[in-house]
Amino acid sequence: MGIWTAVGVLILCFAVLTKCANWFVDGAIGIAEYLNVPKMLIGIVLMSLATTSPELAVSVMSALEGKPEIALGNAVGSVIVDDGVALALGAFMASSAIGINPYLLKTTGIFLIVVDVVAYAMAFDGTLGRLEGGVLIMLFVIYTAFAYVTRKRSQESETLEELAEIEESIAGKGLGGLIFWFCLGLLGVLIASHYIVGSATVIASFFGVSNAVIALTVVAIGTSLPEIATAVTSARRGHGELMVGNILGADILNICWIAGASALVNPLVVPARVIHFSFPAMLIIVVTMLVMMRTRHQLARREGVFLFVLYVIYLGMTAWMFL
Repeated sequence: MGIWTAVGVLILCFAVLTKCANWFVDGAIGIAEYLNVPKMLIGIVLMSLATTSPELAVSVMSALEGKPEIALGNAVGSVIVDDGVALALGAFMASSAIGINPYLLKTTGIFLIVVDVVAYAMAFDGTLGRLEGGVLIMLFVIYTAFAYVTRKRSQESETLEELAEIEESIAGKGLGGLIFWFCLGLLGVLIASHYIVGSATVIASFFGVSNAVIALTVVAIGTSLPEIATAVTSARRGHGELMVGNILGADILNICWIAGASALVNPLVVPARVIHFSFPAMLIIVVTMLVMMRTRHQLARREGVFLFVLYVIYLGMTAWMFL
């Protein structure tokens, strides 16, 4: 595969991945509702897993194909993209400063920092093994259970509002149709992920850089397109607080669920210099984001601009370190 073919395939597969992920989400939620699964459980658990399916599929496929740098780089890079691009654009596009729930910062925000530090400590020697992947999965289960219990008690309306939008798109579809779209979406996600991994490897080889560099930048942006689109849409509709909760949740899933599941499939062995660049970069942007949210419990347009500038600096540092 030539370089231009690889670039074209990568762009096409990102588009297919995003579309098929939507079909997968719609089908999964429709089937769950047909089986009378409680709406709050669908909103907290199923939507979280389904909406991160692009990152999960690409990272797990990379691990299976012996490309650990892409698997871990995509997981860590997606956190950076979520905070430095998706959240930044959402804050910039919002009509007014986004209010931040103090309780969200004390729980989800602190948990996010903890799992990031734990994951860094586990990968410090350049290897994220199966046992360590299992620990990350357990942390994800703990977070999910906590989120479900607390939001069920508060009957968080915004979670159900987001679910209502998906319900509207699948209204009138029977169980057979829902299963069809679920299977088609899953198949599309898996096929697109396979070709994304192959194309990313060709591009990395052409430019003489490691797979990790492409994963931390290009692949991470592509797999995070659903989060970026959702963040901008939520902010413009006045659901800024929901956007913030979704981004923080996606960050936790990227480390606990996606990196953890990939390590369970195949131990992730990555050069130490990649680990000691990507994890600190992720921690810097995560902590900066949370500190901004803590200030007056708002996220204003200027903070969104600052987060995006941090992301641009990160891209420049990546180029300087590895090119």
